Amino acid sequence: MLGKRLNKEQAFQKLRQYCGYQERSHDEVKQKLYGFGLYRQDVEETISKLIEENYLNEERFAIAFAGGKFRSKHWGKVKIEYELKQKKVSPYCIRIAMNEIDDSDYRKTLLKLARKKWSDLKGPGATDYVKSSKTTSFLLQRGFERNLIASAINSIKEEKE
Repeated sequence: MLGKRLNKEQAFQKLRQYCGYQERSHDEVKQKLYGFGLYRQDVEETISKLIEENYLNEERFAIAFAGGKFRSKHWGKVKIEYELKQKKVSPYCIRIAMNEIDDSDYRKTLLKLARKKWSDLKGPGATDYVKSSKTTSFLLQRGFERNLIASAINSIKEEKE
């Protein structure tokens, strides 16, 4: 870290603002505290204090993260779950967050993205096979489940007939 080290109380004050601004994962906060030059014992105590005062809540973070990535970036559950694991969120909190995503909204979003991608593919080489393949690849990258993608593509094909 560049600059001076912070003592435990200064770090706590900074982290209250940091966590108050937006939901944070425990791991993000821990890295930030180590970045301030705190030792393990102080880091653990500060995290406990932030949890006690409700500035830090892993379940709340997971739900906000999952909902935000789904609504704003249209990520699928596979990608959201992967990202939460990267942030070292507990499997329990990941499950809670995934359950908060409305199934009907999820399927509507998937179908909307599939239709858009399908209609964007034009030209002489754009056969149904090519469209299916490219749409599937696109949606897999977005983190949607293969079986739901197949179902969405079948719906699109049926609409055309």
